[in-house]
Amino acid sequence: QNSMVLSAAIFITLIGLIIYLHFVKIDQESLLVIGSLGIQVTSSYASGKESTTFIEMGKVKDVVINEAIHMQKVIYYLCILLQDPEDPQGVSEVVPLFQSSKPRLDCLIEVYKSCQEILEQRKTAPQSS
Repeated sequence: QNSMVLSAAIFITLIGLIIYLHFVKIDQESLLVIGSLGIQVTSSYASGKESTTFIEMGKVKDVVINEAIHMQKVIYYLCILLQDPEDPQGVSEVVPLFQSSKPRLDCLIEVYKSCQEILEQRKTAPQSS
């Protein structure tokens, strides 16, 4: 009787660990910005699974560093602001980046500067139809 309960508990724990590694535990996050196409965000999980999101450059309004207070501490994170299709001056959605890795502010500033350079090149380049 006791060995059956112990075996079930071990089995449930192993299944829970596999689910955690496959769907929750993110090992690596990357950001690829191509001025003429868009922004690709990739998350690699501990199990080897990858999740990729692509945002067209026409939908991107700006990239900003946002701050939040969490547990008596200020944390900084990079966000993509998506342009509202009905109001060109408005923002329809805020997409946070690097939520699992939580890089330091100095690292975020480097990524932010690179993103802003690419966005500026896009704005100054002649628009083709």
